[in-house]
Amino acid sequence: MAYRYDTDLEFLEYIKSVDLDDLVYTLTHDKDGSVRVTEELTSSLEYKRHSPNHQKYWELIAAEIQCFGANTFATLFRGGKGVPYKEVLIDVCDKMKVNYNKNSSIERLENELLLKILNDALEKMTPEELKELAEAVGVEYAGTINAQAFVGVFQAVFRAGGFKSYQLTLVIVNAILKAMIGRGLSFGGNIVLTRTMAVLAGPIGWAITGLWTAVDIASPAYRVTIPAVIQIAALRQKHQHDI
Repeated sequence: MAYRYDTDLEFLEYIKSVDLDDLVYTLTHDKDGSVRVTEELTSSLEYKRHSPNHQKYWELIAAEIQCFGANTFATLFRGGKGVPYKEVLIDVCDKMKVNYNKNSSIERLENELLLKILNDALEKMTPEELKELAEAVGVEYAGTINAQAFVGVFQAVFRAGGFKSYQLTLVIVNAILKAMIGRGLSFGGNIVLTRTMAVLAGPIGWAITGLWTAVDIASPAYRVTIPAVIQIAALRQKHQHDI
């Protein structure tokens, strides 16, 4: 396993170790808590020397993501290097049936993925849940608003960026991690989101469970790349907006 320079992952160098905990756990552990058979991170000398100071080996964390997104045999021919993060992200978008333009920026692609997941969840929510959601995230609610209208609202939230966008992203990430690796987020900003998470945890959890059976999640690689990409999106927002 070797890191290939990737402009879309270089920001990981500046992420605090505590904020990398969940990503490292996703890369190294299965849903039942056992160490993944296919991971290489925990066997590296840097990990053994410095864990849990993840900043010391952020390049290996990035390399693990690149390699999980690549074909194993092709990786051998590339000297142990995986594929660029954008290829991993696009592959996940394809699996999740996201409508996207491959020429879009990384941020736009990640937001489209998050919106697809959110849209699936919104369609399962009752009018009462939609109203509570609106109040929780601070948007004006009209009694006739439906799931499709909310998608437009949240698109605007993502475009605006800042804390509301980050808050909404963490809600989505938290539910996905619970569904796919058996535990939610642990980093600091999670604490202030309890109410919003309570609103969305059920609907998004159901949406992800449905996707679990509809998508080829039987592949061990997708059980890693899907939650890993979602976490990268959250970490990128946290870094860009200095939250």
